[in-house]
Amino acid sequence: MANATTTERSIGSPVAAPNRSLVAAVWTAVAAVVLGVIAYNARMGAVSPRIANPEVTGVPRPVECLFGWTHWLVLHQVGTVVMMLALVAVFVWAWRRHPAHPYLLMVLASTTIVWQDPIMNWAPYAVYNPQLWHFPEDWPLVKLSPTVEPFIVIGYSTFYFIGPFLGATWILRRLQMRASAGSFVWRRPLVSLALLLFVVGFVMDAALEIFLVHTGLYIYSQVIPWGSVFAGTTFQFPLIWESALVTVVMIPAGVLCYRDDTGRTQAEKLAQRLRWFRTRPALATFLVMAVILNVAYLFYGAGFAAIRASKLATSVACPWPYPEARVYDPQGFFEREGQSGPYSEGHWNRWMTAQPNGRPTVNPVKADGYCRPDNGG
Repeated sequence: MANATTTERSIGSPVAAPNRSLVAAVWTAVAAVVLGVIAYNARMGAVSPRIANPEVTGVPRPVECLFGWTHWLVLHQVGTVVMMLALVAVFVWAWRRHPAHPYLLMVLASTTIVWQDPIMNWAPYAVYNPQLWHFPEDWPLVKLSPTVEPFIVIGYSTFYFIGPFLGATWILRRLQMRASAGSFVWRRPLVSLALLLFVVGFVMDAALEIFLVHTGLYIYSQVIPWGSVFAGTTFQFPLIWESALVTVVMIPAGVLCYRDDTGRTQAEKLAQRLRWFRTRPALATFLVMAVILNVAYLFYGAGFAAIRASKLATSVACPWPYPEARVYDPQGFFEREGQSGPYSEGHWNRWMTAQPNGRPTVNPVKADGYCRPDNGG
């Protein structure tokens, strides 16, 4: 009986290995083709008439970036490539040692939300520097971004999962080591982790985004004056709104990877309820993670969409830092403050922005408009 079993395994193993190799080869080929198509169509600068300002030649900048250094974009883009190569290398190494580990599945799941990025640039008025390498401005979905959709957003997993989860988990373990068995951090570990993820995520996002905005990577063209920092300047940042809402994704990503006393993560426990995938527990776990994170990201966008529709984001980033591109002014607020055009109203600027007729055609300039040249704008 033992010999038969041994013989059966020895026969089955060589068959399974080529199958796994074939699947890996197919996926590698698909990834290479996709990357090749993207690279072939990559652009830099305000190319499309949708965003290009025909009145400007070159890339003049009315404001200096952090420390007056002019090479931040190169640093960001090269840094993203290096980071992604390192991440992929570590991922492959870890997968070979621990196939389908929940943390690795979450890295994949948190990367799947990248497809929503153009929508999440539209909702909070996140305007990227046109000089970044980016997708063609008029591709479907991509065109929702106020200016361009850059490649650097591919590193979502480090921002939404790896950083906040590792930081919050480290703090939680330290708190539990010092606390009694009946303390809150032991009785309510998921709630404790969620609270820590909010704090860590808020601080991490605020520090990172304020830095990136000041380096000229992107701007928030409109923000609610209250709860924002540097409001009314090129480098304004919606501190309370952005840094709080972004944790809507970080919290479920971290909580789903928390292991209980049984050694299983919350995502694995939820995946057991998917009857159709009982023979594929890793796939079920990944699907649970991907669906929950994508829905959470939609809630993040919905929060900013509500702010957009309410027209409370009245503070504009003045002066407009990307003259080679049209001023993204979907509600006429830039024009009212005296920022010269030409203007772009962008896509989804009617019922989704609570403007059935689109951008207002009449936007009288305020006498005290802070973007007016005579007011120093």
